[in-house]
Amino acid sequence: MLKEYLIKIREFYHQNLSFRSLRVRIFLIVLVVGTVPSVAMRYGIMRNYEERAVELRTAAVQSQLRIIADHLINEDYLAMQSYPGFSAEYSGSSSFKVINAELEMLSNLYDGRVQIISGNLRVIKDTYAISEGKTIISEEVIKCFMGESLSNYDDRNGYIEMTIPIIDNKNVDKEQETTGAVTVGGVKQPDPRVKGVMLTSISTAYIMDTMDILNRKAIILETLMIMVIVAIALVLAVVLARPFERVTRAINRVKEGYSNESISVPDLTETEHIVEAFNQLLQRMKVLDDSRQEFVSNVSHELKTPLASMKVLADSLLVQEDVPAELYQEFLEDIVSEIDRENRIITDLLTLVKMDKKVSGLNIAAININDLTELILKRLRPIARKKDVEVVFESVRPVTAEVDEVKMTLVMSNLVENAIKYNKEHGWVKVVLDADHQYFTFEVSDSGIGIPEDCLTQIYERFYRVDKSHSREIGGTGLGLAITKNAVLMHMGSITVTSTEGEGSTFLVKIPLNYIAQ
Repeated sequence: MLKEYLIKIREFYHQNLSFRSLRVRIFLIVLVVGTVPSVAMRYGIMRNYEERAVELRTAAVQSQLRIIADHLINEDYLAMQSYPGFSAEYSGSSSFKVINAELEMLSNLYDGRVQIISGNLRVIKDTYAISEGKTIISEEVIKCFMGESLSNYDDRNGYIEMTIPIIDNKNVDKEQETTGAVTVGGVKQPDPRVKGVMLTSISTAYIMDTMDILNRKAIILETLMIMVIVAIALVLAVVLARPFERVTRAINRVKEGYSNESISVPDLTETEHIVEAFNQLLQRMKVLDDSRQEFVSNVSHELKTPLASMKVLADSLLVQEDVPAELYQEFLEDIVSEIDRENRIITDLLTLVKMDKKVSGLNIAAININDLTELILKRLRPIARKKDVEVVFESVRPVTAEVDEVKMTLVMSNLVENAIKYNKEHGWVKVVLDADHQYFTFEVSDSGIGIPEDCLTQIYERFYRVDKSHSREIGGTGLGLAITKNAVLMHMGSITVTSTEGEGSTFLVKIPLNYIAQ
């Protein structure tokens, strides 16, 4: 039931966009933060006043009751009231009248009731004249005969009930006077000094009336405070949300095309962070746009070059008469070569498109990387033998990882094939496979021509070539490393390169052993 209620609240929250507004949230937070303490303060003040007033009234009444209790002992009031003969004899005495007057005055003063209970639990005096002569047996009275003074506040009915022992220290020995009540067989016995109990109930109507007056004044003050808090909340909501509106307007200007410059809203630290992130995104978009234009230009150039070559070869054959068969054969071989080159470019472009993270997924499976590497090197060793390049494979430990076999084959093949193609005669290529508890590493080192330091950051760009003439001689398209890096990133891995021009290069690929879906 509670779960369904929470779901309904969540649906209502998402359906009402106003609750998702920063301005509304600031207003509500300030309102709650300001209102809750004021309400809690009013409740705490009222509660504290009530407890203190009850405590003071109880102490005042108990003090007066103890004085009267001493009078009762000194005047033998309990004895006079307990025995009718004595009561009749002394009823006209001045001390008897004074005590009764004190009891009546106390009862009237605190709008309460005083009952005097003798040692045999019989009520010998009741200021309400209702229970005289009756027997009272209650837990409070019994405990009071054991020497305990008790008080209880009943806030629902509006009265304080208390018991005061009437103690006689004149007719007991010194040991009893100091020890009081004793325990026999684990049961606490009555205190022999206690000759009676004064059971008193006093009204707290005065306290309640005072609390009502204070509560009304507190509510008025609280209402004024809430009005001020609402005004402050409105002002803060508008002021604090204004910088974000400036950010929105500035972004909209860029979106509509009115500006393509970086924006600046330094009002708040948060807006600075948002603006900084947006400016970085804007800069990234500019780079991507420039890269796209350059890519289109490069694609056009790369595709037009083989076509232009084929057209020149075909035109050369057309303008000549009686062309020898050998020349036809030579020109047709050149045309086929250009067609193959164009086909490789188109194939690599299609591979890049298919490897787009938003278009293609990965077919993840647990693959033995050692066996995969051996298979790839077996395919590439014939190419290495043609250039007299030695390929060495060093496997530090067995490696099994969750990868896409096809794309990982592209990564390894491209790196090893490049190391072979861009190597020197009688050179070497070393492949090292290693792993730790989280990643496996695939390292390809060579003794090739190396890469200039200023080109290291550009080698992963599409159609970028360090040495264009040499790349065309060996059939490179300039897309291999772009495909490699894309495949590595799809596996949440990394690729780094270190190189010295004229001495060789080292590519290091680091891939997680366990694939984590994005």
